[in-house]
Amino acid sequence: MNRFEGKTAIVTGASRGIGLAIAQRLVDEGANVVITARGADALEEAVAGLGERASYVAGKADDPAHRDEAIGHTLERHGRIDVLINNTGINPVFGKLLDVEAEASRKIFEVNVISALEWVKLVHAAWMKGNGGAIVNVASIAGLRPAPGIAMYGVSKAAVIHLTEELAFELGPDIRVNAVAPAVVKTKFAEALYEGREEKVSQAYPLKRLGEPDDIGSVVAFLASSDAGWMTGQTLTVDGGILLNGGV
Repeated sequence: MNRFEGKTAIVTGASRGIGLAIAQRLVDEGANVVITARGADALEEAVAGLGERASYVAGKADDPAHRDEAIGHTLERHGRIDVLINNTGINPVFGKLLDVEAEASRKIFEVNVISALEWVKLVHAAWMKGNGGAIVNVASIAGLRPAPGIAMYGVSKAAVIHLTEELAFELGPDIRVNAVAPAVVKTKFAEALYEGREEKVSQAYPLKRLGEPDDIGSVVAFLASSDAGWMTGQTLTVDGGILLNGGV
């Protein structure tokens, strides 16, 4: 398929894992892709694998100067921004909400929620306001159900889900905004949730396996494509059926 032929996408947090799988799927379907993350070396390696239609801008997602640089680079190189994938997310703490320091909570919301909105504002002003486009936010099933141990992360992802709905309402009809809510996917980010006990953890899933980055990349590509042209404000759960068991 070439659903993104001639189109350009920005994918944040895409040097590895889910973000890189999303970028790869978009490239495979014809898109030019600009990826971002903090580490230049990892980004350079990722771009080498993605091929000539990919480039990168290194920086922190919550840094306004980095966001400006990434938007400028994308417009200079490709002249358009048709798709924005807000994939960047952090979870620097593990434990109960009552034990989370205020500064950690602020940082989680700054990166996971506020920076996602700021990316949307910039892309809207730079291109989508006059040309339309598609935005996909990467949330989590932790934003749909209580998630012991990663509760503040879950609260931030619940905010991302509602942010998606509010933006969809405001930006229609020419800009669609949707989200995806993965369960545990086998990435470095989620290792602490399954490392050393993957077989046991996977047994709680009706599909009896954890997610792979490509499982999310394919769904995000669908939401960003014209195949989802009558969908906006939706959050697709991609969880191997784990919520059927009532838990995270």
